[in-house]
Amino acid sequence: MFIFNSSIGKKFIQAVSGAFLIIFLLLHATINFFSVIDSFTGKYGIALADESLFSKGDGLFKLGCDFMSTPVISIMVPILALGFFVHILYGSWLTFQNIRARGGYKRYAVESKAAADSWSAKNMLVLGLLILGFLCYHLTHFWARMQLPEMFGIGEFENNPYLLLNFTFGPWWQLALYLCWFVVLFLHITHGFWSMFQTVGWNGKTWFKRVKVIGVIVAALICFMFAATAVNAFLQANSLLCC
Repeated sequence: MFIFNSSIGKKFIQAVSGAFLIIFLLLHATINFFSVIDSFTGKYGIALADESLFSKGDGLFKLGCDFMSTPVISIMVPILALGFFVHILYGSWLTFQNIRARGGYKRYAVESKAAADSWSAKNMLVLGLLILGFLCYHLTHFWARMQLPEMFGIGEFENNPYLLLNFTFGPWWQLALYLCWFVVLFLHITHGFWSMFQTVGWNGKTWFKRVKVIGVIVAALICFMFAATAVNAFLQANSLLCC
């Protein structure tokens, strides 16, 4: 098919799957950031021990997790997550194809003059593989303890997401690993955002500059919310922050 065989079609697939990535990360980061808000409202850690959704008195982060468990979102989340995996795996395959066609990594050149001066653009494969590798590690901390038991009945279900935050980000070394991952994510998104719009034709001199700035803002916002969530959980887990 044209969309799979042509260079334009391949770039279009990357752009569409990249859009799924941005949407998924924005939703995920926003829900996580609710835990930071809970710290300032005194509701961090409040999750009633019942199985009903939207229990009165729950913290905002717990309510956000309940929202992610509603039928409509439960259908959308796997689709968004699939777009995330397609983007990384398909992007890696395309890069290997380009490297092989050009006779080696050092001979690989990015055609876009905007990408030529971007470190992120020249290392998207490495960044993507780092993100994918750590994502598998990340899934063992949350998805395997909440969504997996709930959806497939595998493992022990944890109904208090605050405990998972504290368990994951409590050790300083694990917090450091996650913060490094967020930096990698920031670098990947800043290039991917404007590249996505460039693929659909928004590459004029005026719009291109604007899209690059917007991309930095979006990437910074996503990674800030993730980082704030992690640091806040570390402080809570080690009793360094008063609720």
